[in-house]
Amino acid sequence: MAALEATREAQVTVRPFLTGSQDIALRHHDIDLRHHGDSEVGDGLVDFAVNVRTGAPPPWLAERLRASVADLAAYPDPRPARRAAARRHGRSVDEVLLTSGAAEAFVLLARVLAPRRAVVVHPQFTEPEAALEAAGHPVERVILGKDFTLDPAAVPADADLVMIGNPTNPTSVLHPANVIAALARPGRTVVVDEAFMDCVPGEPETLTGRLPVGVVVVRSLTKTWGLAGLRAGYVLADPHLIARLAEAQPLWAVSTPALVAIEACSAPGAVAEAEAWAVDLAAERDRLAAELARRGLYVVPEARASFLCLRVPDALGIRALLRERGYAVRRGDTFPGLGPDWLRIAVRDKTSNDTLLNVLGELGI
Repeated sequence: MAALEATREAQVTVRPFLTGSQDIALRHHDIDLRHHGDSEVGDGLVDFAVNVRTGAPPPWLAERLRASVADLAAYPDPRPARRAAARRHGRSVDEVLLTSGAAEAFVLLARVLAPRRAVVVHPQFTEPEAALEAAGHPVERVILGKDFTLDPAAVPADADLVMIGNPTNPTSVLHPANVIAALARPGRTVVVDEAFMDCVPGEPETLTGRLPVGVVVVRSLTKTWGLAGLRAGYVLADPHLIARLAEAQPLWAVSTPALVAIEACSAPGAVAEAEAWAVDLAAERDRLAAELARRGLYVVPEARASFLCLRVPDALGIRALLRERGYAVRRGDTFPGLGPDWLRIAVRDKTSNDTLLNVLGELGI
């Protein structure tokens, strides 16, 4: 228990953001920003590494996607899906750009924006930083401290581009909407990755309905609907920025099946189905978190997404032992702000989660 208490105390330390070209150059080599959960799976491993809902897409959506193949001879028409996404969030059509997943949105933003001081709030999904780097923009990191809650004052006042996830991958922390909105100011663009927001029943902290000036929201259908292979997402922002992003986007970037998925999943019935799933997910996630905490592990509190982030002594060793037993979990050391004692575990159904718990018990956890 002493080691676990030391683990908790270590959470208090806030690693300051780094500045200067030397620090930036070092930072580009210390972490593999392109390592993602799909790198952990394969070879018949039971997947607790990828944060995509299993057992999806549901039959009704799969049927719509199969039917869309009949239209592949024609070029994709994004207009119906764009209108549907706009209605879903109460936005105008010219505030919506459909993208080939959230990852394309980050690339487009990196290509279009010309920040003087770009800041990425970590730990979070690493593709926003990777996209900025690929576009030639120096990137600074703000590393959140204990329990990974956000203090807007931690972001440099002169940062003109800030990127943050909500709820955040990998910590599962949901930041209050008013705290995220407090980052907005004249001359600054705030990009909020809401790829996991539909994991939260009611989405109380989404900024899609209010969209403060200078705030850009990125959404994805990948997680809730099990569509990682389809690449379907969209950006919500002011019409001027949407137009600039559209100019930078290749023609017909979003396929016909992806457009069908966006339109279908934006319908009221689909939104209600996703809400019901999110309620069930929350109950099972909280149960799994409580069981892990009961075993003395530090689980980042108030998890709100479809995964848990936990600190385990020798997490990389535990990960290797789990792989030997046929289970894949996500290593944490490729997320800036975490390290070799962190793991991310996707929340599955009760039976699957209990099986993983049993294997952890066999390992003495």
